[in-house]
Amino acid sequence: MDEKMLRAGLQAARDALLAQQKEDGHWCFPLEADCTIPAEYILMMHFMDEVDPGLEVRIARFIREKQDAAHGGWPLYYGGEFDLSCSVKAYYALKIAGDSPDAPHMVRARAAILKHGGAARANVFTRLLLAMYDQLPWRGVPFVPVEIILFPKWFPFHTSKVAYWSRTVMVPLSILCSLRARAANPRKVGIQELFTVPPEEERNYFPVRTALNRVFLLIERTLSLLEPFIPKGVRRLALRRAESWIVERLNGDSGLGAIFPAMVNASEALALLGYPYDHPARVQCRKALRLLLVDEGERTWCQPCVSPVWDTVLTCLAFQEDTEVDQKPIRKALDWLVPCQVLDAPADWQEDHPGLPGGGWAFQYANPHYPDLDDTAAVAWALYQADPKAYQESISRAADWLAGMQSSNGGFAAFDSDNTYYYLNEIPFADHGALLDPPTSDVSARCAGFLALYGQSRHEQALERSLAYLFNEQEASGAWFGRWGSNYIYGTWSVLEAFRLAGIDIGHPAIRRAVHWLKSVQREDGGWGESNDSYLSPQQAGQFHTSTSFHTAWALLALMGAGEWRSHEVHRGIAYLLREQGSDGLWHEPWFTAPGFPRVFYLKYYGYTKYFPVWALTRFHALNRKLPA
Repeated sequence: MDEKMLRAGLQAARDALLAQQKEDGHWCFPLEADCTIPAEYILMMHFMDEVDPGLEVRIARFIREKQDAAHGGWPLYYGGEFDLSCSVKAYYALKIAGDSPDAPHMVRARAAILKHGGAARANVFTRLLLAMYDQLPWRGVPFVPVEIILFPKWFPFHTSKVAYWSRTVMVPLSILCSLRARAANPRKVGIQELFTVPPEEERNYFPVRTALNRVFLLIERTLSLLEPFIPKGVRRLALRRAESWIVERLNGDSGLGAIFPAMVNASEALALLGYPYDHPARVQCRKALRLLLVDEGERTWCQPCVSPVWDTVLTCLAFQEDTEVDQKPIRKALDWLVPCQVLDAPADWQEDHPGLPGGGWAFQYANPHYPDLDDTAAVAWALYQADPKAYQESISRAADWLAGMQSSNGGFAAFDSDNTYYYLNEIPFADHGALLDPPTSDVSARCAGFLALYGQSRHEQALERSLAYLFNEQEASGAWFGRWGSNYIYGTWSVLEAFRLAGIDIGHPAIRRAVHWLKSVQREDGGWGESNDSYLSPQQAGQFHTSTSFHTAWALLALMGAGEWRSHEVHRGIAYLLREQGSDGLWHEPWFTAPGFPRVFYLKYYGYTKYFPVWALTRFHALNRKLPA
């Protein structure tokens, strides 16, 4: 390895990353999803009859540019296969924005949609939108009565039994469904041409997925017929309860749940409930949605949420790998993070943990009802590495909260504990299969790693149980599944990092199997890559037609954490990163880096091609500097 080249590349990358630090100390990079999100922004404007013509033109241009030339539709991630639901929404958004259905790009999109069964085969969320636009009958969507807000906790379905993202989407959606919301649709644009059978004649809106799904479907269809018999008083009570639930969680400029789908539903539900245009709650909703937009001049797109806490802490961890580097920018970033800790605010997790003091961080600028365990563990890890005495109170509160949120199987989930009511993934509404928030290896690894680093005796049992969970979750290949990053390479890095922090012997069989797997999937150019297709086909784990900077960084960090920094494979990976480094000192790639929900929703963290390669290069440089001459 050319030491001079390594130092020059690392310094350029550090300088470029530091140049993107905000004045107050934090980092926040764009977060892109598929074209469902920008398409829904256009459709939301027409739903509310609040169309910004200039913004509409710029978003439509973005959607148009993302159309896939190979299959004519829109994928869930760059280079992915055709996705029906995303394509239906993108087509509708372009048509309602003024694109002629006879335009070549619209003809190609329509042909692809019809080839895949037409709009009737789209997912539940797409069909719900189409029902509100009078494009298909309400019998073509699941029954989502607002009365779900009144169900007792012992009932088979309760809002606390689903993930926070499902909860924040479903409650306002239940208002829209119960009041049979109708889009204003001022231009009266429809998409009947996307149906293979006239929507009123369609008889197969709910293909049966499993035997249990068939049972739930029969129950749900029966209950939907009884809706007219719900007492008016009960409906009024449910509407008031749901309204209060939403208003309590509106969350200022960050919006309900700080995620786009929940924010849109809340904005539309409040309008439907009679809140005037200039009511503070509606003004707040519009501002929160606007803050998600990324204006690139000629085109604009909408983020599903923002990631300032996550981006900031991962950048801090990258720089902390070398304690000889100036840590002042990192202390400034950590000082920005400390007041973001959610200590005693009302939160949904308290329902199952009423006596547990708060101590978590949210992913976004603000989301006090929904701090998450992954961000919390990462922030506490960085604080401890920086100055355990100065940040003692924040670290201690975080550790106690994390230990208190451990699930019964020893693992940790993203937002809740024991959110494992798997039968609910079979209800008709849950065709996306992402209704729940069960424990995962990657989040569990972050929690275990921090608790091990902190090393308090009161957390010993929680640590032992979480390590046992991680050992049990290892795949036969030696890898670990990555729920929140793509995919097995990310999961394996997460767990090996935890084992490093926990001081697990690098000769442990689990670590050796993981090292062997990582080395076996290294590509010829020295890098690593993995397709999001691996969520559909696990046999594609660690496989892709190209290497990427972030997969390479994860693999390198994992191998170095397992004591392999002298290995030929690590040196080849470092050489790959330096070779692919851009003239600005950073890395730039089109690939999506993580699932929001595996198989149905994916994300491109723009920061992942920046701080993860810096992290890997910094660790390599620091480790090799310690070697004897």
